Amino acid sequence: MSDVMRWGAFSCALVPFVLIISGASWAGAAGTAAGLAAVTCACRALLRQSERTAARIRVRETGRHRDRRDYLGSAAHGGGRHSEGRTPVD
Repeated sequence: MSDVMRWGAFSCALVPFVLIISGASWAGAAGTAAGLAAVTCACRALLRQSERTAARIRVRETGRHRDRRDYLGSAAHGGGRHSEGRTPVD
């Protein structure tokens, strides 16, 4: 994520500079910089939220056993304990 934020900050500085050099007004360049900064901040917030969500999912799945084919827990071994033909009781 840090590389993405660096590129966002770089573009927030570079784009207004290029606009001013190419003849745009200072107000237009400042408005563009403010817009880019707002988009960059929103993207950063969304990236942080998705990283937190992914970390939570990883923590939940860490405690479960996975076999070589990436199946979870007892389902990989036929569904668990069998009790002499009777249906299991929860």
